[in-house]
Amino acid sequence: MSTKRIVWSGGAVLALALAAVIIWISTGWPGGGARRELWAERADEAGVDLEHSFWDGKRGMFNNASPCILQACTDPFNYWWLAHAADALLDRYERTKDDGLRERIGELFTGIQNRNAGVWTNGYYDDMEWMALAWLRAYELLGDDKYRDAALELWTDIKGGWNEEMGGGIAWRKEQLDYKNTPANAPAVILAARLYRVFGADEDLQWALKIYDWQKRTLVDPESGLVWDGINRTGDGAIDKDWKFTYGQGVFIGAAMELYEVTSEKKYRDDANKTADYVLGTMASPATGLLPNEGDGDGGLFKGVLVRYLTEWAVREPERGGQYGSLILTNAASLWDYGRTGDAARFGTSWAQPPETVVQLSSQLSGVILIEQAAKLERLGFK
Repeated sequence: MSTKRIVWSGGAVLALALAAVIIWISTGWPGGGARRELWAERADEAGVDLEHSFWDGKRGMFNNASPCILQACTDPFNYWWLAHAADALLDRYERTKDDGLRERIGELFTGIQNRNAGVWTNGYYDDMEWMALAWLRAYELLGDDKYRDAALELWTDIKGGWNEEMGGGIAWRKEQLDYKNTPANAPAVILAARLYRVFGADEDLQWALKIYDWQKRTLVDPESGLVWDGINRTGDGAIDKDWKFTYGQGVFIGAAMELYEVTSEKKYRDDANKTADYVLGTMASPATGLLPNEGDGDGGLFKGVLVRYLTEWAVREPERGGQYGSLILTNAASLWDYGRTGDAARFGTSWAQPPETVVQLSSQLSGVILIEQAAKLERLGFK
């Protein structure tokens, strides 16, 4: 064999080996599955911990806290937390297509309905909007008509919350129809716009536009993009301008995003960017980039709402999306490095320090949602 042929053969082997390495890096070894990504692995770990630490198979629901202390596990019935639990399961299902999660989502659906006396509606319009959003998404991903039917049942009831007190808007709850707030209106825009996208009924688009117009006119600072919380809470017509929650910013970003998706009107993109820029410039710590600790209870879920919709907007926004995605990844890195319990994936209300002994479902869900959003950004090439 000539020296030339030996050199050529050695070069060919080296080239083939290099090509195999490149294929493995991008897709995984043949038959061995895709190469695992860091945040996807962490998201799996967080999802497993949510299951092991909080799931109650007898009731078909997640417990309020872990570890359980007497009745704190089951009372009160945190309906809207469980809607976000469904969304967290759907995040993981969308990423992994694990059939076991399909079954778990169905069990949660039945468990919530059983606990709610066999119906889906309750006395709080914002709660029902979250539940409707979760089941509409379940219908899109899983295709089971029961999820569609639940979402539409809820939407019918939600529309009844609109009245002309305070110039329009959907009430926060049925026992206080003159109190209007962002939690009851911005998610309704998201829901109506998504219903329009899925089913094509122009009436739903008109609802989305009408509610959004009221929300922006009434509860958004035109100068800064800060989303105020509510109006007329105490019956005096005052706006709660001092209630500055990550939740409110997140749902308004989501509302603007959904209307931009279905209308392509630039004003909605501008609105989403303005509020997202407010979050980056004012709500996130200038020193660390971390989002604030908003306490336990319902407050433990607020950041989870923001990071979901900020991530969804980041992947759609070509100019500013990189900065928004960076904020999400910064918070996820801090949570994973400093904000969990030892080697477990249990999360408290601070994303910079470990939780107390008892972890509430609300803060656990925010952490799980954050890690799933980081996995999504990683998959799409964000750094």
